[in-house]
Amino acid sequence: MRAFRVEQAERPASLTNTPRIDPKKGEVRVKIMACGLNFADLLMIQGKYQERPALPFTLGMELAGVVEALGPDVDHPAVGTRVAVFAGMGGLAEWGCFDANACTPIPDAMPFTDAAAFQIAYGTSHLALDHRARLQPGETLLVMGATGGVGLTALEIGKRMGARVIATARGPEKLAIARAAGADHVIDSEAPDLRAALLALGGVDVVFDAVGGPAFTQAMRATKPEGRLIPIGFAGGEVPQIPANHLLVKNLTVIGLYWGGYAKFAPQTLSRSMATLFEWYEAGGLRPHISHCLPLDQTQTGLDLLRDRKSTGKVVITPHDA
Repeated sequence: MRAFRVEQAERPASLTNTPRIDPKKGEVRVKIMACGLNFADLLMIQGKYQERPALPFTLGMELAGVVEALGPDVDHPAVGTRVAVFAGMGGLAEWGCFDANACTPIPDAMPFTDAAAFQIAYGTSHLALDHRARLQPGETLLVMGATGGVGLTALEIGKRMGARVIATARGPEKLAIARAAGADHVIDSEAPDLRAALLALGGVDVVFDAVGGPAFTQAMRATKPEGRLIPIGFAGGEVPQIPANHLLVKNLTVIGLYWGGYAKFAPQTLSRSMATLFEWYEAGGLRPHISHCLPLDQTQTGLDLLRDRKSTGKVVITPHDA
C-alpha cells in the first residue's frame, strides 16, 4: 500500500510503498477514505512536536474510513462500520490498523471528508471554550487566526455558545470568510494597532489564539479584568513570552490546552465533547470548512498550503475515492 512516511530524521517525508498489515489484539484495520492535515504534521516532520514517534512512521493524525477487519478479541466496531479515528499518526495511507476504542462511528449523513476534518479542529475549540475557558453567553470572544483549521471552528462554536465574536485574519478575502462564518466584527491581522481596535470594540473576555507572536501581547492588553487567554498554537512561528506581572494587574488567566492529551488522562472528557459536537452536526449546526481536498500523491502540496498559510479551514487528503 502507499503511505506518506517519515523514514529518517531531518529528511523530508515522502510517499512510499509499505506492506499492508493485519490488525493485532485490540485493533481494527480501516480502509482510509480521508485524512485531515494539521499544523502538527509539519512539526512532526521537523521533530518539534511534543510527541515524537519512533522512526519510521506514517503521518496523519485524524482520519475517517470503513472498518475492514477485526483483530483478535475485538467485537466492535463491526466490519463495514463508517468511523472517525483520532490516531495521532497513520492516517496518510491507504489502510491502517488502529485501537478499536479510538474508533467513533460517524453519522450516516456525514461525508468521510467532513469526518476527517472534524475531530481535532472542532474538538480542540469545544474543549478549550467550554471545558477550559467556561465561555458564557454574552461574553466577547476574540479568535486570532480565525480562518485556519481550528480558528474557524472556534468562531463557529463561540457563536453557538452565545458569545459576541471578534475575528482576526489576514487580507480581505479571509476576512470575508470569517464574516460569512458568523463573526460579529473582523479586524485585519496586519492592522497597525490591534489593541486599540479591540478596545474600541469594548475589549474581550476570552482570547483564542492560534497564531502567537506579538499580537498575543496586544490582545492580552485589550482583555477585560478576569479575562482568559488560550494560546492554542503558534502558526506565526513565534511563541509569545507572557509577562506574569501583567496577569496580576487585571486578574487574568492563561489556559493551556493539549487536546490529544485528554485521550490519556481523561478520555471520558473527550467522549462527552465529541458526542455533543456530533449532535450539533446532525442538527445542522456545524459544517466543516474544507478549502482543499487532494489525493494522497499530493500530500506534500497540502502540507505546503498549511505551512504557507494559503489554506482556509481544513486541507483533507483522500487516499481512496469515495
